[in-house]
Amino acid sequence: MNSSQFFGITTLAYLLSSAFYIALFIFKNKKIGPIGTALCALGTLTLTVAMGLRWQESYQLGIGHAPLTNMYESLVFFAWCIGAFYLFMEFRFKNRVIGAFVVPFAFVAMAYASFSKTMNQEISPLIPALQSNWLIAHVLTCFIGYGAFAMAAGLGVMYLLKKSALAKKLPEDSLTGSLPELRFIDDMTYKTIVFGFLWLSAGIITGAIWANEAWGTYWSWDPKETWSIITWFLYATTLHARFTRGWSGTRIAWLAILGFISVFFTYFGVNYLLSGLHSYGSS
Repeated sequence: MNSSQFFGITTLAYLLSSAFYIALFIFKNKKIGPIGTALCALGTLTLTVAMGLRWQESYQLGIGHAPLTNMYESLVFFAWCIGAFYLFMEFRFKNRVIGAFVVPFAFVAMAYASFSKTMNQEISPLIPALQSNWLIAHVLTCFIGYGAFAMAAGLGVMYLLKKSALAKKLPEDSLTGSLPELRFIDDMTYKTIVFGFLWLSAGIITGAIWANEAWGTYWSWDPKETWSIITWFLYATTLHARFTRGWSGTRIAWLAILGFISVFFTYFGVNYLLSGLHSYGSS
């Protein structure tokens, strides 16, 4: 089997995992949960193998580079980060219903990468600016942060749903009755944002070093650089408000969602709508 076939298995696994997690959320049947977890683990493991095979295939073509260099490969790695980070959080906090709000992000990333007609899935030689070990460090750190921010956004949606249900005094057997307590969701959202913020900071630093190596300047106010720093300041403001003003709950939930919208635009919007040094890039 080649990497493309493994990518297809991953997409199907994440789709089915999302379906089982959503069914767990809707029907509250705890027997469904382990199936969703197993499928998510299968998808993440298969995706790990697929990326390894694609890396090997690049060497067989005489190109030889990590599968992190274009939109297709970065989307695949984004899905892997979401799946891996979610599984860690599930095993750490023993709550599966969160998967209904997080794993669909991994499926959408894989589905778009696999089925979009505009997506170039070919393994291509690197242009000179991308021929650097700093590229790997930059993409790895950024996308681990992006994966954490995707989960934080899902948790933010959970918090708002739970808060709304409590405000309306809905019974415990309502749709949102299976969601964790507000304090738990808020604490997880905060910790996830902190984790993502640290990795995003590392991503911006490694990106600046790479830029200096490739273009002779640490910062050029390229559209992607500009939006990356906007996203960084948005999450920095969120954490500052938490530390100094005690913001929590609804405010943090909305900021987690807003932050991920900024991440989404930094990743997709800049690549497709704005031209610059990163137009061909993956992060």
